[in-house]
Amino acid sequence: MGTYRKVLNYEMKSGGVRYVCDDARAVLKESGIQEGLLCLFIKGSTGSLAFMEKDADLEPDLMDALERVAPSDATYRHDRKWGDGNGHSHIRASIMGGSITIPFADGEMDLGRWQQVALVDNDVRDRQRELTIQIVGE
Repeated sequence: MGTYRKVLNYEMKSGGVRYVCDDARAVLKESGIQEGLLCLFIKGSTGSLAFMEKDADLEPDLMDALERVAPSDATYRHDRKWGDGNGHSHIRASIMGGSITIPFADGEMDLGRWQQVALVDNDVRDRQRELTIQIVGE
């Protein structure tokens, strides 16, 4: 059983979506591990990861849905305490989650035909995001 770890950095726009499957595939190939689990983890409390189809229309649909669930103009205790206006960003990231684990075999991730991993920036300002890819297997 072996492990492999790599950290990737992305410049993200507020409310931006970036698909990271191609990068994960490259890291998986680089690892030389053929079967096991690949975990993606976004560092920070306002970024999230989601499975999505890579469709430009789904990106605004996702943002609209998140706005309905955790409205940016609602009152948040976090905002009153810290004054940074991103209470909704933390709630959205908490609901979506910060990690995804994907099984793989023969060096290929077990993803559906249209299934992609999207890194979502929920914050109110542009940020650099750090994505850790941890691979365990043989």
